Amino acid sequence: MSEDIIIRTDGLMTWFTEKNNIFTGQASVVKAVDDVSLKIREGESLGLVGESGCGKSTLGRTILNLIPATEGKVFYRDENLLEISNKKMHEMRRKLQLIFQDPYSSLNPRMTIRESIEAPLKVYHVNKRIMKDKVSSMMQDVGLNEKYLDRFPHEFSGGQRQRIMIARALILEPEFVVCDEPVSALDVSVRAQVLNLMRDLQIRKNLTYLFISHDLSVVQYISDRVAVMYLGEIIELAETEEIFRNPLHPYTEALISAIPVPDVDSGRSRIHLQGDVPDVYNMPAGCKFHTRCPYCIERCRSEKPLLREISDGHFAACHKCDQAAGTTAVL
Repeated sequence: MSEDIIIRTDGLMTWFTEKNNIFTGQASVVKAVDDVSLKIREGESLGLVGESGCGKSTLGRTILNLIPATEGKVFYRDENLLEISNKKMHEMRRKLQLIFQDPYSSLNPRMTIRESIEAPLKVYHVNKRIMKDKVSSMMQDVGLNEKYLDRFPHEFSGGQRQRIMIARALILEPEFVVCDEPVSALDVSVRAQVLNLMRDLQIRKNLTYLFISHDLSVVQYISDRVAVMYLGEIIELAETEEIFRNPLHPYTEALISAIPVPDVDSGRSRIHLQGDVPDVYNMPAGCKFHTRCPYCIERCRSEKPLLREISDGHFAACHKCDQAAGTTAVL
């Protein structure tokens, strides 16, 4: 894994404004992504975890410029994707791809597998002979026989469809791939096969992943580093082994405690968070997690914590950790 930064976000915000409330007459704003700054190294797999609705998928799509950002910057290498022309963005998309969550709804049922995988190549006017060779080669790469190319999506299992989705995403030879819960719709018995395939392809093709999931056991297996997201903000970031061994933020502790373990006598107890999730239309002052935090103090209710480096490469946004923070804040 290289130390070069392939993706960087600076103060990225994605806010959605809803129509005026019929009672108050005021518009409501949802801060789906709220001041996120991240650096993703070339060749690494960065896991992004959090509860449903915390903004993970919105962040991934904003990085790819599929959802317009409200504020901030997204750099692919040294190019700000939010400021370039549509024509240049079209060319950039060859290097920036997305694997969708649900293979059942992401494939056109009226298109053969060949047509689905060829579609991105046709957009970029690839020669027909080259196109045929690339599709055959990609089918082999994802572990499918090319004799299936003229079949339709309904003739495949869930795991096979996800392999087809991976083939379609990688056919343009991208460098950065947002994997939006790519195994959550699959049976447990098939997940390991698809995850092993993704790891193998990452090594062979030098891919960089942003791997979005709510399943921490999956993220632990495939990720080099893990970022924890809560209500639009990154609240903890560290190497995978470090964050599972020594979670600093109370929210991360609760998430890790919820991972099922096969040993009922392991002695590990589940952390049940009390309190309510804040209203997304009316966020409280201070730390967004303070309404559920067992360690909440008065400072948490009034002052927003910054994402600080607590130890080497381990960042957390929590007043509980402030005394141990050695250096400068903000990632």
